[in-house]
Amino acid sequence: MTPATSDRISGSVSSVDISFVQEDWMPSTTTRKVEQSRRLQQRAESMIPGGVNSPVRAFRSVGGDPPFIVRGKGSHIWDADENEFIDYIGSWGPLILGHAEPGVLDAIVGAACNGTSFGASTPSEADLAELVLSAFPQMQKVRFVSSGTEATMSAIRLARAYTKRKYIVKFEGCYHGHADALLVKAGSGVATLGIAGSAGVPDEFIQFTLALPFNDIKAVEYAFTKFKHQIACVIVEPVVGNMGCVPAADDYLVALRLITEREKAELIFDEVMTGFRLAFGGAQELYSIRPDLTTMGKIIGGGLPVGAYGGPDEIMNLVAPLGPMYQAGTLSGNPLAMAAGCAMLKQLRDRKEEIYPRLEKLSGMLVEGVSAAAKDAGVTLCANRVGSMFTWFFTAGPVTNWETASKSNTEQFGRFFRAMLDSGVYLPPSQYEAAFLGAAHTEDDVARTIEVANGAMAAVKG
Repeated sequence: MTPATSDRISGSVSSVDISFVQEDWMPSTTTRKVEQSRRLQQRAESMIPGGVNSPVRAFRSVGGDPPFIVRGKGSHIWDADENEFIDYIGSWGPLILGHAEPGVLDAIVGAACNGTSFGASTPSEADLAELVLSAFPQMQKVRFVSSGTEATMSAIRLARAYTKRKYIVKFEGCYHGHADALLVKAGSGVATLGIAGSAGVPDEFIQFTLALPFNDIKAVEYAFTKFKHQIACVIVEPVVGNMGCVPAADDYLVALRLITEREKAELIFDEVMTGFRLAFGGAQELYSIRPDLTTMGKIIGGGLPVGAYGGPDEIMNLVAPLGPMYQAGTLSGNPLAMAAGCAMLKQLRDRKEEIYPRLEKLSGMLVEGVSAAAKDAGVTLCANRVGSMFTWFFTAGPVTNWETASKSNTEQFGRFFRAMLDSGVYLPPSQYEAAFLGAAHTEDDVARTIEVANGAMAAVKG
C-alpha cells in the first residue's frame, strides 16, 4: 500500500476569506430537484439551530440547498427529492463496506430483537473488544464509549492521570472532538466556518493546551523544552482528515514517538478516521508505529454511535473501577453498536487481503483522474491521498499543514462541489474535510465521477 501521494497542478489561484458564508454565494443553476429537501430544511430551521445537528451539514461554506438523505445502498444514496448520488462521505468514513450492508443490518436487527439498551454488561462488549485488540497489538485493554469526542476526552484525562502532568500538545487543523480543551485551532467544522475556537470556552479551560503547527518537529521540541516535565501527552491524527486529508511528513510520526518516549509523555493516536480504514490495524499498522493510547470511533460501531480508547494494562488499569480515573456512560457498550461493530470488523478481518488493495487501486484511479481533469482545464489543484482517504485542494500546494491548507480557494471549491452534486456526486461540503472511498464503490462509479469532474472544472473557472 502506498502511504501517501501528492500531486500539484500549475495554474492561477486567488486568495479568499475562509469565513465565507452561504449568504455570499449566488445559488447555482441546478438540474437536481430540491423542493422536498428545501421544505425539510425550512421545517428543521424552525426547531433546530441552523436546521442541522452538526454544522457542516448546513452547506454554509459551499452554498446551495443541502439534500436530506432518506436511504442508501452500497455506494449510492438518495435524497427526499429522489436524486441519486455516488457517495464519497460514507457517514464521514465508517461505512467502509457501503450503506445498508446486509451482514451489518442483520446483526443490528438481531440485537434489537433482544432489546436496545440495558445499562448493564452484555456478552457482545467482550466480542467487539477481542476484535479490536486483535487488530491493535499495543492495546491490552479497551474501553467503549458513545462517540469519538468521549474517546479523546477520556484518553487525555487518562494520560494526565498516568503522568501526573497538566499540559497537552495538539496540532493546528487537527480536530479531536468538541471537548473544551481541544477546540483550540481545530479543524473540521471549526475550520469550515472560519471559527478561531468556540464561544463559551473560558481561557482557563484551554490554558494547558499547546496548539502547534502540524508537521513541524522543531515546534514540538521547543514545547518540550519550554514546558520541561509538564506535558502529559501529544495527541495527533496520524493522517489528518479534518483540514482535508494531510499526511504526516516522512519520519514525523517516528520523531513524535521518540520525543514522547524520551520525555516520558504519552503519545495518543486519534484513529477515529484512520482506524480500520487505512489498514486493518489502522495508521499505526501502516506506518509501523505503536502509540501509548489509541482512540477510535465511527467504524467500530458499523456506523452506529460509538467510540473507544485503549492501551496497555499499566495505563488502562487506572480507569475506574480498577483505578482513580473516572469515566462512565449509560449507553457505553450499547448492544446494537457492539453487534454492528462485530459484523463490520469480522468482514474487514476476513477480507482484508481483498478489500484494502482494492481500496488503494480505486482511490488512486479516482484521485489521479480528477486531478487530470483539473490540469486539462487549467485549474490549480493539489491532491493529497493516503489509502482511501483523499482531498482535492484548490491551491498550488503542497498542503502539509493548516497554514498551507487555508490558502485553498474556497470559492472555487464551492463551485466544484455544487457542480458535482448537481450531476450526482456527493462530496464533503467543505474544503477542509477528507473524502472516503469504500469497498462498495465500483470502477463504474469512479469512471462516472471522473467524467462529471471534467464538466465541473468548467464551472470552477467561471
